[in-house]
Amino acid sequence: MTTAEKIDVLRRFPAQLEALVTDLTPEELTTAYNAPEWTVAQNVHHLADAHMNGYIRFKLAFTETNPPIKTYEQPLWADTADGKDADIRPSLALLRGLHQRWVIFLESLEDWSRTGIHPERGPLTLEQLLDTYVGHCAAHTNQIQAVLDKMPK
Repeated sequence: MTTAEKIDVLRRFPAQLEALVTDLTPEELTTAYNAPEWTVAQNVHHLADAHMNGYIRFKLAFTETNPPIKTYEQPLWADTADGKDADIRPSLALLRGLHQRWVIFLESLEDWSRTGIHPERGPLTLEQLLDTYVGHCAAHTNQIQAVLDKMPK
């Protein structure tokens, strides 16, 4: 996949996610149909959290020399009140705006070799970070689809 195609994945992702989850009821969003996997709501809120972190990681790697990539306890974030809330509209809105800005930024990049330092994985280039977040979109779309598949019809 070319860099432009990867960026296009990020451009399209918020609309694809919304199409997958918009018509779900609060009960469907918050029921653990596929336990121990996260609920649909937890996945959506996690995507907002993770992609905010991702955008900041890109900006730091672009504007600083080998900045540390801050990690966070994703399961603990998913277990917070805002991470489990049935109202996913704020996270969907956040993803729409965030991805619009992210794509503008990514399309302006010329030097994809700049790096941030991950505490476990070591140096990661902007290109490797892009691969990570493209894969992240697919992984959570698949996880949400698996939950939807387990819901009673």
